[in-house]
Amino acid sequence: MLTALILLPLLGALMIMLFARGDDARAAGEARYIALFTTCITFALSLYLWIGFDGNLAEFQFVEKADWFKSLGITYYLGIDGISLFMVLLTTFLMPICILCSWESIQKRVCAFMVSFLILESFVIGVFCALDVIMFYIFFEGMLIPMYLIIGIWGGKDRIYAAYKFFLYTLAGSVLFLVAIIYLYHAFGTTSIPDLIKAAPTLPLNVQRWLWLAMLASFAVKVPMWPVHTWLPDAHVQAPTAGSVILAGILLKMGAYGFLRFSLPMLPDASHYFTPLIFTLSVIAVIYTSLVALMQQDMKKLIAYSSVAHMGFVTLGIFAFNIQGVEGAIIQMISHGLVSGALFLCVGVVYDRMHTREINRYGGVVNVMPKYAAIFMFFTMASVGLPSTSGFIGEFLILLGTFKASTWAAFLATSGVVLGAAYMLWLYRRVVFGDITNDEVRAMHDVSARELTLFIPIVILAVWIGLYPKPYFHAMDASVAQLLKQSEGQR
Repeated sequence: MLTALILLPLLGALMIMLFARGDDARAAGEARYIALFTTCITFALSLYLWIGFDGNLAEFQFVEKADWFKSLGITYYLGIDGISLFMVLLTTFLMPICILCSWESIQKRVCAFMVSFLILESFVIGVFCALDVIMFYIFFEGMLIPMYLIIGIWGGKDRIYAAYKFFLYTLAGSVLFLVAIIYLYHAFGTTSIPDLIKAAPTLPLNVQRWLWLAMLASFAVKVPMWPVHTWLPDAHVQAPTAGSVILAGILLKMGAYGFLRFSLPMLPDASHYFTPLIFTLSVIAVIYTSLVALMQQDMKKLIAYSSVAHMGFVTLGIFAFNIQGVEGAIIQMISHGLVSGALFLCVGVVYDRMHTREINRYGGVVNVMPKYAAIFMFFTMASVGLPSTSGFIGEFLILLGTFKASTWAAFLATSGVVLGAAYMLWLYRRVVFGDITNDEVRAMHDVSARELTLFIPIVILAVWIGLYPKPYFHAMDASVAQLLKQSEGQR
């Protein structure tokens, strides 16, 4: 089942390369339809994972295992638990939306664009399903290549600079992660993640610290945590709309997922030792990047900085070491993937009409685009954490869990909620309300049926999680409880 989910997007990419070659209108149309069909089938297939998933079991499910490099003890090993299940579903849900939002905006090298996205989907699903550290690392680093191409070929005028910065930042940190993997393999003779979760906690604290810092170098860049976050605003501003959606919606979750899959269960003593450091960096991220967001004149850059602040909440929840914090972090990851992705879609809608992201060029949009104004308002409120939206559930649980672990961290992080409301409402007021002062705004038309199709599923999911999150908690409860038990360490 998991192999099928990984291979389906690759099969779609192969079909595009075989049957939709060239850059004429016919080949571009075929590539779009093949990509859309492939991602929709992949999403439909991924729903079976949730249907067949037993939330009462903490063990990995849908496990597939076969010898790969038998002499080295490296295996082809796949499986999911309640933590990775929703990351896979989030990936397969957002991919058809990314293909649809690129339907008209991407006009050059359409076939290559669709192939890049399908390969990216395959690698990302592989990251969340891999139970062998070598497989995990291959998928973890492999996804850099299609994302680098998406930014570097189809991005804005400074796309080459942004693509290089994205690639070098993320690759540099991951080299140390590879060193940690090699050490663990030498120490225990296995690359199996479940086996390492059982064996690695026996390492002395001094060794755990160095391994933990090596992993932090990789995961902190991917989250991204302050101060290694500076690649993200550049990447978002230059990436095409679909690239920003997938970057905010899925790729930022890989660092947090790495903490949950590696740092906490494998190196529990070091994780507890460095918790004050994580709390400090997370609080700085929440407050500092919120203040920076208040000063932005570019809509994409503002939402990019808001992503750093929201992911600061996620790392706070993970290192609270209690069920409220960790489950809140996972819900926040899902919510941020949906809401932040939708906000970038909102920016893409007006950018396609005016070809500018400068906030002061807009104003009075509600007068000509009332449907758009209502959609933008909903996602602005969801980003702020309005009750009955997914953002509220995640932030409330994180703050509750953080308060149990550290009162000062919870107090300071709460100020970030206020700042978040300030910069998002400031953005909404400047863009949507007021009088029309630009004739280009007066000529804009409201959202089309295709654009409405992008937003409706995300609205439904955001409200569902906000009003009835029980199915999500039921699937993750046992896995999170086991993770917390593994992360107790030798304290």
